[in-house]
Amino acid sequence: MRRLEKIGLIGLGMFTGVALTIHFTAVAEKDSVMTTLPVEELRAFSDVFGRIKSDYVEPVADKTLITQAINGMVSGLDPHSAYLDADAFKELQSSTQGEFGGLGIEVGMEDGLVKVISPIEDTPAFIAGVKSGDLIIKLDDTLVKGLSLNDAVKRMRGKPGSQIALTIVRKNEAKPLIIKVTRAVIKVQSVKAKLLEPGYAFVRITQFQEHTGENLSTSLQKLFKENKGEMKGLVLDLRNDPGGLLTGAVGVSAAFLNKDALVVYTDGRTDDAKMRLTANPENYLRNSGKDDYLKDLPEAVKSVPMVVLVNGGSASASEIVAGALQDHKRAVIMGTQSFGKGSVQTILPLGNNTAVKLTTARYYTPSGRSIQAKGIVPDILVEDPSTSDLENAFRLREADLDKHLTNDTQAEDKPGSRQAAPVKDSKGEANKAAPAEFGSKNDYQLNQAVNLLKGMQILHGR
Repeated sequence: MRRLEKIGLIGLGMFTGVALTIHFTAVAEKDSVMTTLPVEELRAFSDVFGRIKSDYVEPVADKTLITQAINGMVSGLDPHSAYLDADAFKELQSSTQGEFGGLGIEVGMEDGLVKVISPIEDTPAFIAGVKSGDLIIKLDDTLVKGLSLNDAVKRMRGKPGSQIALTIVRKNEAKPLIIKVTRAVIKVQSVKAKLLEPGYAFVRITQFQEHTGENLSTSLQKLFKENKGEMKGLVLDLRNDPGGLLTGAVGVSAAFLNKDALVVYTDGRTDDAKMRLTANPENYLRNSGKDDYLKDLPEAVKSVPMVVLVNGGSASASEIVAGALQDHKRAVIMGTQSFGKGSVQTILPLGNNTAVKLTTARYYTPSGRSIQAKGIVPDILVEDPSTSDLENAFRLREADLDKHLTNDTQAEDKPGSRQAAPVKDSKGEANKAAPAEFGSKNDYQLNQAVNLLKGMQILHGR
C-alpha cells in the first residue's frame, strides 16, 4: 500500500498566517473502498459545468470551476473542514514551527464578515490595537462582504513590511475604525513564565507548538530553581490560547499528571480516528526521536497546587489540557467558559501540493465528556472586569458557528444563551480598562487565582 502523511488537527479557526493545531503521523493508506457514485447528481454537476463554460458572460477556466466546486463541497460540511490549495497547505505546515507570515489574528466568519476571535500576543495586530470581537468590514479598499474566509485571509497575508488598512466595526464605537497594521513574519513565543513572588509561579501558554512541551519543561525547571524553597502554588494561563499541536497538549498535561494517566481520547468512524492518549512519552513524542523532555522535572511539579485560567478564547488543545487536569482533580479551573471546539481534523494530501482538511473525529476528556459546542465550564467562575462585556456578549464560540457539530454527551450552549450583564465600576459604567500585561498586578483573574492558592495553603496548614 502507498504510504502518505496524515496530519491530525485540533485547531480552531484560521489565522492570517494559518497557525493551526497539528500533529504528524505516518500511516498506511487504507485500501480504497469503492462506493456507488450518484449518477444523477453527477449528471446535474456536468450539466451546470457545461452551461457555465458555454453561456457565462465571461470565460472561466476549468481549474477555477473545479476548485470552487471542491471548496463548496468541503466547506459545506462544518466550520472546520476545508480544501487547502498549495499556498494554504504550505502555510499550514510551516506554522507548526511557531513562525509564519501575516498579521497575527485568529479569525472566523460571521454573517459574511470576518470576526476577530483573538489577536495573538506580541504580534502586529495585537500591538496595533485589534481586539477580540472586532468585525472586519474592509481590507484596504475591498469590502469583505461576499469574500470567502479563505479569500479574506489571503488578502490579509502579504510581504513582511507591507501595510494593510483594516476597517473595523467595534461594539460601543459610534463609527467604524480604521486600523493600519504592518505585516510581519510572526514568531510566537508559546511559553512565558515568571515567579510572581516567592513560592508562587505563573506560566502562560499562548499556543501549542512543536516545542511547547520542551519549553514548558525548561521554564518549570528554571522557576523551581529560582524559587529556592517550597513551591506553594502555580497558575497555568490558557486564556485566549486557540490551540496547537495535539502532541503539545498531551505533553503539557503529562508534565502535571502521573505517568499513564489518560489525557484525551478520540472517536470517529474509522480505526485511525479512535485513539487513547495517555501521559506517556510515546504519546507526546510521537516517534519524533527526541529524548523525554519531562524526565528531569522536579517531583513537586506533579503535586504543587494549581489553578488553570481559561476564557472564551481558550480552544481545542487548551481545552484538552484544562479538561484533563479538571477530570483528574489535579487543578482548579478558573475563569469563564471556554470556546468549545471538540472535533479533530485530519489533513489528507491530494497531490499537486494540495490537501483536504476533514473533520474525522470528536475528542473526549478522561471522564468521557465531549466539550464540542459546550466548552470547559470552570470550577470557579471569575470574569475579568476589563473584558466582561466582550466575553459575555460579543465573543464568538463554537456553538455560534453555522453547521457546527452537535455535542453527543451533554446539552450544548445555544447562540445568545451566554449573555450576562457586564461588571460595573462604582460609576455604573462598564469597565473598559486595557488588557493587563504578562503577569501584571492589574490582571484581575490572575490575582484571584493567586488568592485562591494562598487560601489553599492556609487550609492545608490547618
